Amino acid sequence: MRNKFISFLFLAMLGLLLNACSYLKFPGVYRIAVQQGNIIDQKKVNQLKMGMSKRQVQFVMGSPLINDAFHEDRWDYIYQVRRGDETLRNRRFTVYFEDDKLVRHEGDYEPNDANPEEDTYIEDAEQMEG
Repeated sequence: MRNKFISFLFLAMLGLLLNACSYLKFPGVYRIAVQQGNIIDQKKVNQLKMGMSKRQVQFVMGSPLINDAFHEDRWDYIYQVRRGDETLRNRRFTVYFEDDKLVRHEGDYEPNDANPEEDTYIEDAEQMEG
């Protein structure tokens, strides 16, 4: 009986010690940056024009990350870069259709034909390396 108790106590302590390691942040440990979702940049958004078909929008922006069965006329594009528990970049862009034509969009980007910005995913790649 005593051996069973000691072995149970040993396994419980071992489990607690292994679980405690996940909460510690050791200095110098490399954490990989993970990109998830659709790469959204200003150049893609600048190419969108009202009245484009779903197929044309998909050609410019790519397939949407979220395709809601209850809202077929709404496509959500989400892009996130994380390193460990830290979020480096979080972008969201939504397009809306009526009769298979683009009628509006909203999110972290607005069309700007006069002054296009550089690709944001290049900045993300630089942050991931550094």
